[in-house]
Amino acid sequence: MTVTYAVEQLDTVTISSASVVDDMDLMSPFVWQEGDLYRIMVRGVPHPLGPHDPTGIIARGESRDGLTFVMDPGLAITPGPGMEDMGGCEDPTVLVTGHEYLVYYTGVDAARSQGCMILAAGRDLTALVKEDLILKAPPGEGNIKEATLAQTSSGDWRLFYEYAADGASRIGMAGGPTPKGPWTVLPDPFGIRDDSWDNWHLSTGPIWQAGGQDPVMFYNGATHDARWRIGWISFSPDFARVTGRGLEPLLVPPPALSREATDIAFAASTVADGNRIALYYSLEDRMLRRALVSRYGG
Repeated sequence: MTVTYAVEQLDTVTISSASVVDDMDLMSPFVWQEGDLYRIMVRGVPHPLGPHDPTGIIARGESRDGLTFVMDPGLAITPGPGMEDMGGCEDPTVLVTGHEYLVYYTGVDAARSQGCMILAAGRDLTALVKEDLILKAPPGEGNIKEATLAQTSSGDWRLFYEYAADGASRIGMAGGPTPKGPWTVLPDPFGIRDDSWDNWHLSTGPIWQAGGQDPVMFYNGATHDARWRIGWISFSPDFARVTGRGLEPLLVPPPALSREATDIAFAASTVADGNRIALYYSLEDRMLRRALVSRYGG
């Protein structure tokens, strides 16, 4: 039987006022559950972005309902002191292991010319230590960003990421024995479709894994003019092959109130909501939303 995914409810995600990222544009909402709490790491960008402002800082917070988050007074990750992320910290992805938090994020150099993948880790979210530069493109070859982590059916790990090639974004994949690597670059997991809504740009989104089901990535795709939408693609449990892919976008941005607004919906994370998937994403690179998604068939 054919499997498909459908959005059944849309909700606004808010953060507490008087927080560090208050009045900033918000994107890359990574949400996860710990007991009865929902935790979030989110990228804040000054608005308007000045020539000397960081392209992102990463804040943290928590919620009881998964929609209204109270932000901590301090920041989770800030630029520097290393040169790799002096220009900004973006796109947090959190993995909770038995004894520590692993946070993969995008570091932007001081010239804002290149992004790379960095790992910060710690036993406490208030005391993360930048441990390693994981992946970096050769000079002049664009950005590596937007990490997604998943464990295969045999127990090893996959790191998915966005990279730049020939004026477009693509999705790359690396394999490693642990969630910290070491990582070996593997063939790209999938490509664009010339005759579809994802015919030019691709970027990673969160992967949902449930027992007895093929893992599914809610990925981001766009046309040449960068009109980003959210779609889905499923893999075999070993991530060796694609087993399904939605024909149409799962999520399309609503009409913007302003002509200057960015035409973009961009997926960031997933958590369970009963028998549905709560998909957290950003709109217009400035506001946060949640979609409740159901799986049908299979």
